Amino acid sequence: MPPTVQVGTILMTEWPGITQHLGLESEPCSGNWRMLKALDNFDRKIHAAGWNFFFMAAEVKVMFFGALGEKKIQNALKRILRKVQPRHFNGLEITEIVARRFLGVPYVTVSAHSRHMQQSCYLDSAEARETSQHNAEWAAG
Repeated sequence: MPPTVQVGTILMTEWPGITQHLGLESEPCSGNWRMLKALDNFDRKIHAAGWNFFFMAAEVKVMFFGALGEKKIQNALKRILRKVQPRHFNGLEITEIVARRFLGVPYVTVSAHSRHMQQSCYLDSAEARETSQHNAEWAAG
C-alpha cells in the first residue's frame, strides 16, 4: 500500500546512498520517487552535511472531481510527478490539498512545488540536473 500523502509531504528521487549519507529515512512512493519520513530537523541535517535544498516558486496544480480519497490523491500525485519530471528537479513538496464544491459537485485541488537538493549553493542548470539524474539512475541499476 502506498504511503499517505498530505500537506508537507516531501518526495525525493532515488539517489544511491544519499539518504543514508544525510541520515534521512524514506519509503517507496511512486516509480523512482521516495517519500521522506521523520522530517524533524530535516533542514538542519541537510545544511550540516553541506547541502542545500532549493524551493522553486512555480506551483504545480492538478484537480480531480469527486470526494477526497487516498487512491485519488495518489493518482493526482502521479499526474504532478509527470508534470515536473521534465524539469529534472530531484524533489517535490505537497503544499496544499483543498476539497471544494462547485454547483454541488465536489472537486479537489492538489498543489505542489518542485524542490532540489544539491551541494552547491547556486542552482544547477537544467542540463546539469539532467546529467545528475541520469547518473543517479544509472548507479541505481
